[in-house]
Amino acid sequence: MSSRAARLLLALTCAASLSACSSKDEPDGPPPPQPDPPTVPYDGPWTQLPENGEWVSPEALAPCTLTASSTVCDATTPFDLSSCARGSLAGLELRDAIFRAELRGEAQVNPNEVNLAPTSGGFQFDAAGQPRRVLSQLPFSTSRADGETLVMVSQQTRGNLTDRSVFVGCEAQGPREFTGCFAQCRNGQLRVQGTFRAERMTWREGESESSGLQLRSESFVERGTPVDVYVTQGHAYVVSLPNGTQRPGGLTVFDVSDPSAPVQRTSYALPNDSYWNGVWAKDNALYVASGTAGVLVFDISNPSSPAFRGANRGGATDNLVDVHTVFVEGDRLYAMSPSLRATLIFDVSEPLEPRLLTRHTYGDGSGYPHDAFAYEGRLYVNHTVNGFLVVDATAERPTLLGRYAYPRAYSHANAVGTFNGRTVAFEGGETLGAHVRVLDVTNPAGIAKVGEYKLRTVTSIHNMILRGTRLYIAHYHEGVRVLDVADPTRPTEVAYFNTFRETDRGRTDGMFEGAIGMRVPGDGHIYVVDTARGLLILDEP
Repeated sequence: MSSRAARLLLALTCAASLSACSSKDEPDGPPPPQPDPPTVPYDGPWTQLPENGEWVSPEALAPCTLTASSTVCDATTPFDLSSCARGSLAGLELRDAIFRAELRGEAQVNPNEVNLAPTSGGFQFDAAGQPRRVLSQLPFSTSRADGETLVMVSQQTRGNLTDRSVFVGCEAQGPREFTGCFAQCRNGQLRVQGTFRAERMTWREGESESSGLQLRSESFVERGTPVDVYVTQGHAYVVSLPNGTQRPGGLTVFDVSDPSAPVQRTSYALPNDSYWNGVWAKDNALYVASGTAGVLVFDISNPSSPAFRGANRGGATDNLVDVHTVFVEGDRLYAMSPSLRATLIFDVSEPLEPRLLTRHTYGDGSGYPHDAFAYEGRLYVNHTVNGFLVVDATAERPTLLGRYAYPRAYSHANAVGTFNGRTVAFEGGETLGAHVRVLDVTNPAGIAKVGEYKLRTVTSIHNMILRGTRLYIAHYHEGVRVLDVADPTRPTEVAYFNTFRETDRGRTDGMFEGAIGMRVPGDGHIYVVDTARGLLILDEP
């Protein structure tokens, strides 16, 4: 997940006489930012596909219009609906329903304040089919769904700011999809108005719970919101983010020696430090990405009872060092830090004592490294709004070899392999319309998109794992998707499991819901973390 919150610094992380926290072997400062290298034409064997970004900016999504902008912030239904087929709204499936929506803004008061690119929203309805949440907020009592009337109003006050949103249904395109108009105000002033299209997040049309995958077991995670998992030594290590003030995040350890009956062995957090978003292991060392203290190191010689060894802040003196994800290849640990806007590279030849070697920093400071994959001496970095970077990781100072950028990018995760003698990267974003791109990265100066895989445009993927010619995707609302990528230009879905259920405890109308973390360790099972259901173990196809 890309959202982060401010957290207090863990006071004694490096006072535990751990050499991993020492700065004596660290390089003298971060490397200077590097400009993009020159690009060259694509020289590969496949057809290069056009690149339009995550979505093509749509026209108005519904025929309704705003009636009077001067009263919209006070009116319940400030829209002209005369051109709408409102009677069609009566056929919508609203009971216990969650809808995701794309919002298309068309007008604003302050052009410098509001971004009118299509954005994401959501609606949640109760067992009676009445609006329960709008944009993950509690709605006013004026919200209602009755026949041809569908009105959803939400308001939230934070400090001296009061934000009010009004959504009105225009017409339905079937029982699971509808369009309408919306207006958003702040302190009584109209900020943006426009149209939207919403789609119910039940399983895709024609799908059942699963195809080709079998649920072996399911274990709820009490600690926070689970987001990632690593499996080693017969144990699954699940990390979580805080869920409100009552459920801090941290680490939960399951003994999965019997995949049909996992046993929780321990649950762990540190004082004022439980925003733990990523996890990896090497030998008897477990590395956890902390949103406060950098890379946390645990000794898992006793795999059921990790022992905290200390934290490595990558030589930073900042009060907060946010490491969002971690990745290990060989004797290198890569830690992606949004707060430092850098990828930290550690020597882990002594796994319990990571030693910082260097950092890689991209020249444009508008984005940050979210995730990375190391393969054959190159580091493939998802640098959010800056796109996808290819870096030579063998040099003392990593060098940028190429970049693949696209409109409305939020590059988030990737996996890389070799196909027909070519190096191929599977890249995915985390935003409205995010999907898998297949990139030929053999020549980093001439990267080309040669394939794609898309599902519903109102959902997003989260991350992916490549095993041979199978690509496994944690696809949020779309659950687990398994693709045959033997021909990388034509990814073909061969199995799926829908983890998302609207009635699961704790489900909301947010974007980051469903299958979020996954490991495929090669033991015949897929270990999946779902934000509401916890740890699911599936039999591999």
